[in-house]
Amino acid sequence: MFLRSNIQTVLGLIPKEKLGFCHSHEHLFIAPGKSEKVNPALRIDDLGRTVEELKIYKNLGGQSIVDAQPVGCGRMAEYLAESSEKARVNIIASTGFHKMIFYDEDHWIKNINEDKLADIFIHELEKGMFTDGDYKVPEKAISSKAGIIKTASDSEGITDEYKKLFLAAARASRCTGFCILSHTEMGKHALEQIELFVKEGVNPNNVIICHLDRDLSDMGYHRAVAETGVFMEYDTIGRFKYHSDLEEAKFIVEMVESGFENKILLGLDTTRERLLSYGGSIGLGYIKQKFIPLLLELGITQEMIEKFTIKNPSEALAKRSETV
Repeated sequence: MFLRSNIQTVLGLIPKEKLGFCHSHEHLFIAPGKSEKVNPALRIDDLGRTVEELKIYKNLGGQSIVDAQPVGCGRMAEYLAESSEKARVNIIASTGFHKMIFYDEDHWIKNINEDKLADIFIHELEKGMFTDGDYKVPEKAISSKAGIIKTASDSEGITDEYKKLFLAAARASRCTGFCILSHTEMGKHALEQIELFVKEGVNPNNVIICHLDRDLSDMGYHRAVAETGVFMEYDTIGRFKYHSDLEEAKFIVEMVESGFENKILLGLDTTRERLLSYGGSIGLGYIKQKFIPLLLELGITQEMIEKFTIKNPSEALAKRSETV
């Protein structure tokens, strides 16, 4: 038996009932560095602009956001805390790791062992986030803590290069009770990731699988993932190079009709070119203003909307604690 009660934000613990409307996967800050070299849209480093974006979100009824940028990969932990305070939006920060393309060859995350990685992840969840990990093994930390563990694999799945990272993340989740937020490349290798987590003692209900909706061609695959018990994050909303919002919304309707409404989360997976305050065309208000009305037009009820954006995120993000 286990309980879920509190969610850890950058400003401290909140009862899960206080989470409110939540986007389950965004990027609010990414410092200049390797990510920007891979894709110039992956630089989001202006405190004022991000606060402005968060205030727009807040004014539309948004209350909480998961920031999916992990330690050592341009996460600006101090800015996350400051922007949360200024905009009065709950931010759940990530520890963990991203795809290897976002790290230089000599980056510490590629060159330390599983035990040390797990120690770093656990420190960020229990003591405070590091602020000096982009270019060296982190040492300096602030009091603000992470509240979720990011993992990621690329198109080849969990190769030897990724194995120790996944094992360290699984250990951190098992030891602390915090949820894993796992990146899949175009939705692939989700079942492989889930199999590893379960083998390592992580309850599927403590796992969020991201980006499954990059590919909507195989409903059976989505159902198979959902049947494992994980949460499924649909975050390709407004990503028109993949498909239209109408296709996305119709797919969600089918997943609801298949009985998986308690496992669906929503997000935008924002980049610089998608944030209004940085000159982009989507903005954090897009789900509220554009996508939810589309779901309602297709017959999704307000009760279902509240599951996707309030109830399900609060269950997924709340720290898991064992009971007797």
